[in-house]
Formats: sequence, structure tokens, C-alpha cells
Amino acid sequence: MSRLSGHQPINRRRAILSLGGVVLGASLGYVGGNALALGGKGDKQTYPAAPDMPADATVHKETLTAIGQSRQLVPAPAPATNILGYTDGPTIIRLRHGEWLEATLNNRLQEHTTIHWHGIRLPNAMDGVPYLTQAPVMPGDSFTYRFQPPDTGTFFFHPHCNTVEQLGHGLAGILIVEGDEERPHDHDLVCVYRDWRVDKDGKYQPMMTDAGASKAGTFGDHRTINDQVQPVFKVPSGGDIRVRFLNVDMSRVVDLGVVGADAWVIATDGNPLPPQKLKSWRLGPAMRADLTLRMPKEAGTRIQLVNYYSAQPIVMAELEADGTPLDKPAFEPAALKPAAIPEPQIDGAETFTLRLSASSAPAQLPPDLVLPDGSTLRYADALCLSPKTFWAFNGQPWPSASHEVLPPPLVTFKRGKTAVIEIINQTPHIHPIHVHGHTFKVFQSSKGDVIPHWADTTIVAPKERVKIAFVADNPGDWMIHCHIIEHQETGMMGIFRVA
Repeated sequence: MSRLSGHQPINRRRAILSLGGVVLGASLGYVGGNALALGGKGDKQTYPAAPDMPADATVHKETLTAIGQSRQLVPAPAPATNILGYTDGPTIIRLRHGEWLEATLNNRLQEHTTIHWHGIRLPNAMDGVPYLTQAPVMPGDSFTYRFQPPDTGTFFFHPHCNTVEQLGHGLAGILIVEGDEERPHDHDLVCVYRDWRVDKDGKYQPMMTDAGASKAGTFGDHRTINDQVQPVFKVPSGGDIRVRFLNVDMSRVVDLGVVGADAWVIATDGNPLPPQKLKSWRLGPAMRADLTLRMPKEAGTRIQLVNYYSAQPIVMAELEADGTPLDKPAFEPAALKPAAIPEPQIDGAETFTLRLSASSAPAQLPPDLVLPDGSTLRYADALCLSPKTFWAFNGQPWPSASHEVLPPPLVTFKRGKTAVIEIINQTPHIHPIHVHGHTFKVFQSSKGDVIPHWADTTIVAPKERVKIAFVADNPGDWMIHCHIIEHQETGMMGIFRVA
């Protein structure tokens, strides 16, 4: 039985849990926090080093304990549901721009984990990808992340191994870097959207299915904002409201709209955007949008956040005008301060074509590892793999045919040069493609005009070609993958190098 969810596992990854953290840690070469690489060469694995924090840095310290919790997701009389979380309750970390974050992860799970800081342009050593940028944090162990976010905005963090189970059970948090507003809002509302894979009794359904993984993903039916079904948030009557909307679901696409008031999009994936009048804004898994709007003055009046990506609009949450109306001048959406992201130079850029396709063959794994008890563990860590392969980048599914611990990079970009990636979707399904360590500009689509905007994740529709560009100024080996997590875990993932 799965130790996370209590439902029957669908692949071999759970088998390693029965070995226990001590035996598994020893078999993986853990001595004093170091890991030995497993696979063809068996050489000692080394990981990038993080830069030192200045002595005069302003430091925001957090302790994030990954642990099992209980939450009443489905109304009583259904029992509470066992979930995973960081410490107790929803986790929202707020920093001021310029502060350093020192976050210590304590792993109280029964399997290893890490934290990936999604959308942050941080040092490679802090990216939180096990076996690529750091050793996995084993049960009972800790790891401290230290970095200074260079950009303001709305971000989030989550595990990057066995993500379908750990994120699916709730293991995620929000990181907000403040300091981008020219004119302050009267209320700052964080709305975290996810579907829980639970039934009417609060029991988990399979997080991953072959039918879902090979198509658009496995969907939950318990749609929530901040873990509540259609919550009502009271906000100042007549006030200027900032809504930070995050789609942290593993499969669901949201066409975000507002009913009852005019709204403008002012940031995408945390990055400032000249205010765009909102009709609807499409957000795949891991994508974010910041909205600004003026609430009605009459107390009790409600506006709705709706999802148009369905046969009928679905109300996700409501905002209710509360209290004596604020006396304010006529509303004009205020732009956020521009981000200090290097502007890509398209002429003369290094170019790379990334083709998204179904996999024509299963991934070839390195030789099996024989554990001390005589059992075998395939590849470096079966927890990070799926036994089935459905997807590929450029015809090559992860983990590739290499007999090294990690596959070779798909491409190497020269540090300091502009990189242009043309993403070609040859499948009949949407793929939200996420790039680690860099913020890119979406500037061209074969489907028609696009509003040029900064992002870390972009949706590529079936048969669409999308061009993105960024200055490859962050050295290291970085992940690029589909953020429909089942697609990621069944082949649609790779590495690019900046050197």
C-alpha cells in the first residue's frame, strides 16, 4: 500500500519505500550528507555549489517541515483527508525585494524529497532537482536553501521527484516577492487553484492512470481555491484589489475570467505586464496571473472568479464587498514596476528546435542496482521514474538511452548569449512547457498574434509552434519539461546546459 495516500500504487516506485530510509540511504552511498552516483561509471556525484551570502544581507528565515497532515477537504460527515504539507496549514512566504531567503527543509516523509523554487532565477545549486542540482533529502534529513530572488512577483514551490504523488497530496507553498507596486492596492488576495483527486468520502482516487498520462492527464473532481470549494473572500467595498491567481494543479487548464467587475492582467508568472483588459486568460498547470480590479461600493455585492475552460463556466470563488466603501478617484489600472530581466536579442541568437511528441519506444534505463538485501533498484532512484513511457522531446524520452546517471543535455547554450527555442507540438494535447532557472519572453506563435510577455511556463497547443527567447546568463544544467506532471514523469522532460 502507498504510504502517502493509502491507495494501491500503479508502478514500482513504491517498492523502495519498504527498504527504509537508512538502508536505502546507505545503498545510495550517503555518508555525511554526500551521495554516490549510481549507474554506468559509479563515480562520486558532485553538485554545484551555491554562492556565499553576504555578511550584511537582510535574511528572511523559514523552516519548512514536509509532513503528513489532516484536512477537512470534503464537508462532514466525510472524514478528514490525509494530505502532505509544509509545517501546519497553507504556506505563504512573503519577502521584500532585496531580501535573502534562508529556508530549511526538514523531511518528515517516508520517502526523499526536495524543494524546487518554481519561476525563480536562482543559482543552479538551489534549484531543488534531485541528482541534478543536489542530493535528495532523505527521510529524517534536512537541507537549507539560501538565495536572493532577483525579481518581484508571485511564485510557488513544490517537490521535484515523485511529484505526481507528493504534489498531488498537497505538498506545495507560495512565495511572494513584494516591491513591484507603484500604487499600493487596498487588498492583496492569494488564490491557489487545484483539483484534489478525492471522492465524496474524502478518499483518494489514483493520482496517475495510463489513460490520463497518455492523453491530457488524470483529473480530479474536487475543485478548490485555497483548499475550499467556491470560497467567498471579503474585501474592502470600493477598494482596489490585487488577485494573485496560481494554478498549482497537475493537469487542469484554467481560462480565468471575472464576472461582475472589469479586471486587468498586470503580471504573468509573476512578471509585470502592461495592464491588459481581461476577457479570459489561459493558465496551464504551474502558470500564474496577477489581476487588478475595483470592487463595487455596495456592501454585500459579489464578483466571481470563473473558469471558462469547460462546457459551462465554473465559479471558482467569489469576492464580496465588505464595510464602508472607500472614497477613491475613478479607477485606472496601474502598471507594476518593470522587471530587470535581460532583454533577448533575436538577431544572431542561438536557436534550438524542441519537438513535443509521443514516444515511439520506451526509455532505455541504465543497468539494475543490486541492493544489500538482494533486491534490485532500477536506475539511480526508482522513486523518480515511471515504468511506462508515453512522451518524448525530439524523439527521446527521459531518461534517454545513456548509461550515465543522467541523460546528456538536449542542447548547450553559450553563457551570455540569447537563446531562441522554437517549441513544436506534434501531439493532439496541450503541453505547458516549463524552463528552469530562466525567465523567457514569449514572442511568436503559429496560431496568430501573441502579447509579448515574460513567463517561466507557456502553453503550446496541438499543432502549434511557439517561439521563446531568453538570455542564457545562469550557468548550469537545467530542467525543461511539461508541467502536466504525468507527462513529465512519463518521458516529456530533458536537460539544457548553459556554459
